[in-house]
Amino acid sequence: MAKVRYMMARILKMNYFKMFRIAGQVSKKCDKSFVGVVKDMVHCGIKFQAGYYDYQEFEFYKLNDEQRATFLTRGKNNSIIIKYNDKEYMGLFDDKIAFNNKFNEFLNRDWMDINKDSADDFVKFIKKHPVIIAKPSDGIGGIGVEKYRIKNTDDEPDIRRLYELLKKKKQNLIETFITQHPDMNVLYAKSVNTMRMFTFCKDGKGHFLQAILKIGNGGVVDNFSSGGMYTFVDDDGTVSVPAIDKEDHQYEKHPVTGTDIIGFHVPMFDDAVKLVEHAAEVVPQVGYVGWDVAISDNGPVIIEGNSFPGVFQKRASLSDDNTGIIPKYRKYMDI
Repeated sequence: MAKVRYMMARILKMNYFKMFRIAGQVSKKCDKSFVGVVKDMVHCGIKFQAGYYDYQEFEFYKLNDEQRATFLTRGKNNSIIIKYNDKEYMGLFDDKIAFNNKFNEFLNRDWMDINKDSADDFVKFIKKHPVIIAKPSDGIGGIGVEKYRIKNTDDEPDIRRLYELLKKKKQNLIETFITQHPDMNVLYAKSVNTMRMFTFCKDGKGHFLQAILKIGNGGVVDNFSSGGMYTFVDDDGTVSVPAIDKEDHQYEKHPVTGTDIIGFHVPMFDDAVKLVEHAAEVVPQVGYVGWDVAISDNGPVIIEGNSFPGVFQKRASLSDDNTGIIPKYRKYMDI
């Protein structure tokens, strides 16, 4: 019944202009008729809960139904979340302040809430940490995240003015700036490059599912929606496919630094896996989580957790066997 409700909601909310635009792009790309592509999109929507973005992103037009069935679509992802993530506990992940309180042992950095802490507290914090990251506690996609560097920590009036400015901008969560591992700086140094690491908690034990590496590209954040790119990390911590940006450009080398993306090895990857598996056991009522993890100069740290993680998997042309992530997920969950 949940699948039917999801499909009906998608049909009613669907942007048919975008759907037909994508169908036109696919038609030209694979030399198939426009009508045939639209019919195939509808078929995939009904049978695999695949939206038109799924159809394009995962290259369903290159696959048969047996192969398509192995891919995690947005509809199937929604079903996993409904089944395994208890709404009563998801708020611990949606609010960054609540998250930091619950998962403080995994953060490995100082932080404060300026809606709760005073200007005097903020002055003390800045004197100890002159470089900070400020963000809204309810922000998504890197929106509203800014880095501040205070040059003169003895200028208390200026620090207090910053405190009021941050409150006005609703950047209430203040965290110490993460100094990332030197190897991650070689890849791109202007942002903290993070991994989205997926876990599933079964019978109280956390299991690592997969990881993607998000890389900055010209900005101070690595988010895909804010100009960054992402690629996939194999289970040994090595990148084996090009990075992709929002415009679907592919990069084997970083366009700014020239560092090889394919073959890049994430330092301390095994430690990061252990970290998120342990964190997954803290709130077992939220079974399926995507953790944003940075590799600092002192080891892996969790930045935040996502109780409604996005859909990431290698597209058909980047996969050796045209197989999606579902077979790996089925080792731990019933989907």
